Amino acid sequence: MSEIALDLRHLSKVYANGKVALEDVSLQVPAGTFYALLGPNGAGKSTLINMLADIVRPGGGTARLFGHDMFRERAWCKRHMGVVPQEVAFDPFFNPREVLKITSGMFGCKPDMAWIDELLDRLELREQERKTTRQLSGGMRRRLLVAQALVHKPPLVILDEPTAGVDVELRRRLWDFMRELNAAGTTILLTTHYLEEAEELCEHVTIIDRGRVGTDRPMRELMREVAGRYLWLSYGEGFVLTDADKEALAAFQPRSNGRGVCLTLRHAQGGFHEAYEAAVARFGPPQDAGVRQEDLEDVFIRLTRKDNLS
Repeated sequence: MSEIALDLRHLSKVYANGKVALEDVSLQVPAGTFYALLGPNGAGKSTLINMLADIVRPGGGTARLFGHDMFRERAWCKRHMGVVPQEVAFDPFFNPREVLKITSGMFGCKPDMAWIDELLDRLELREQERKTTRQLSGGMRRRLLVAQALVHKPPLVILDEPTAGVDVELRRRLWDFMRELNAAGTTILLTTHYLEEAEELCEHVTIIDRGRVGTDRPMRELMREVAGRYLWLSYGEGFVLTDADKEALAAFQPRSNGRGVCLTLRHAQGGFHEAYEAAVARFGPPQDAGVRQEDLEDVFIRLTRKDNLS
């Protein structure tokens, strides 16, 4: 059985105003994986990460990092975990190299200047290292947050929206760096609103919605068993999908954008030929037709819609 890097059991949190932020959240992150923690705004992700970072106190439950109790062995756990937070906060009078040297000491480590040089190079901060943090752009500050989280070479890194405000080219190079770290054994827990990144990078996904775990499974399994396929048929402007049409095509969950009809196929249903013939029998031959596979963003939106929760 593979080692578990992060083992969360029945975590809960209710704020003083009565808001339930987390409700019985359990998940396990295997060591060495690239793991996605996703959820809409207000789902509880930030509360969970802040709880692990010792910013928010848990209301109940347990959390273990490589077997160590995160709420009782805080010093050990902080040395073995790096967190890239959403909030950017630095002393405005230090430059990036100084920030990284100071951060190393805060984790009880002697500054590894070779590693600091590599971080400055890989995160493209070398040309900025003589500037104070208050002189850095927002994107540069976010890169420095990533460097801070990595400076003590932790075996687990939590990336909370690490590419927010970062340009596309740097995002690609950042992810190349993260893949290298992951291939070398670093466990990475990622939260992001760029769902195409999560789908490409991560092996496992947990989706939290309204403080509860809604989906927890390997990424490939989710996309194979949950992602749907669609048949789009175009009939031009003014197309109307009536209640009678919806009833006749109910097996395919029809919907319309006013220019045609979309038929949804789940894996237990018939093939595209059956759907196409059903639509043609109802509306006649289309002007155009095409097939589309759901991506992670489609699945995410469908699973977190309010009408999907009991």
